[in-house]
Amino acid sequence: MSNPPTPSPLDSLDWFELERQLDQDGCAIIRNLLRPETCDRLRALYPQSEPFRSQVIMARHGFGRGEYKYFGYPLPPLVERLRSALYPRLVPLANRWYERMGLEERFPGDHAQFLERCHAAGQCRPTPLLLQYGPQDYNCLHQDLYGEHVFPLQVAILLSEPGQDFIGGEFVLTEQRPRMQSRPQVMDLKQGDALIFAVNQRPVKGVRGDYRVTMRHGVSRLHSGTRHTLGIIFHDAT
Repeated sequence: MSNPPTPSPLDSLDWFELERQLDQDGCAIIRNLLRPETCDRLRALYPQSEPFRSQVIMARHGFGRGEYKYFGYPLPPLVERLRSALYPRLVPLANRWYERMGLEERFPGDHAQFLERCHAAGQCRPTPLLLQYGPQDYNCLHQDLYGEHVFPLQVAILLSEPGQDFIGGEFVLTEQRPRMQSRPQVMDLKQGDALIFAVNQRPVKGVRGDYRVTMRHGVSRLHSGTRHTLGIIFHDAT
């Protein structure tokens, strides 16, 4: 007789409430998803070379200041588990958003099946990444779009403790609404918190039905210290 599957911390979350927040604001926070010691282990990967496929120095590309590294395949086990476990819980909302926006694509319930779709279209490079910021570093507002196939939600997990490891460096979201000024949101994240947010566009209910708003995200300037973040993007890159 086989052993029952190990319960996941994600099983105990109120996904109905998280979906409600995502519908309302385009983002939702999972508090204390990772323990401090787990955050420390992930931060300790950054100076190493083996887990990563490439490094990006933001200033060279006009992205801001700071740097990040993309993981290569095979992903570190924890990163792979998080990516595989979060995806199916977000698929129902992703499909509902696409239906509301009049988009034809629908996402399979299993992440491996979605990656097969990405790879068949030439999107074969893994996109989970570690970001590192130092004093005066920042990340310009942007979207993580890497090819034809884009999963509409992604996750950022703060691995450093604000006020202790760094000062400044707030996570910022903006929402560009049709014929209106953009709305900013500054997210209050602590070490181990995971932020789920819209990658590109999301539907908003208006008086004449749903309309689309465009989301962008970035990080404000750090005043001191070092800030690390784990980014989990569900589509792969060309």
